[in-house]
Amino acid sequence: MFRQEYADFFIFAGLSEDQIRQLLPYMVECQFKKDEVIFQQGESADHLYVLLSGEILIRYKPYDGPPITVARIEPGGVFGWSAALGRDTYTSAAIAMQDSLAYRLRGSNLPIICEQHPETGMILLDRLAGVITERLNHTHAQILGILSQGAEVCNENLRRMVENGREKS
Repeated sequence: MFRQEYADFFIFAGLSEDQIRQLLPYMVECQFKKDEVIFQQGESADHLYVLLSGEILIRYKPYDGPPITVARIEPGGVFGWSAALGRDTYTSAAIAMQDSLAYRLRGSNLPIICEQHPETGMILLDRLAGVITERLNHTHAQILGILSQGAEVCNENLRRMVENGREKS
């Protein structure tokens, strides 16, 4: 059931009651227990999620390193957007950090929504584009920070090597 407090979430903000009613048949409410893995990186990307309550951790595992937390999703946030982009698999994993409630929307239903309800579909796609852009910008900044930390360690090691070389001379 759609509650009025959800209408303030970015993805739904400004939608009329009629537009929200148009979306409801495509959304399934689902619950996740604390520590439950909602989807794994590499699994088939079927669903997009709008978090209603709780907190979700998005974790990316590079093939040659430890997992990196790329986002913490709070109520109103969207995750699983690989499904909206038409990707075959999720690029990251999603884990419930606490008991959580979300709407699940099948990615393959987005074109149907756009066809049957063009105005609502375009608003939804525009909001998704905004969410994805913001997340990518945040991820870029986070990766840059990790790389910068690595560079600082390299610079510190290089400085020590130079100092040790001077001491031996």
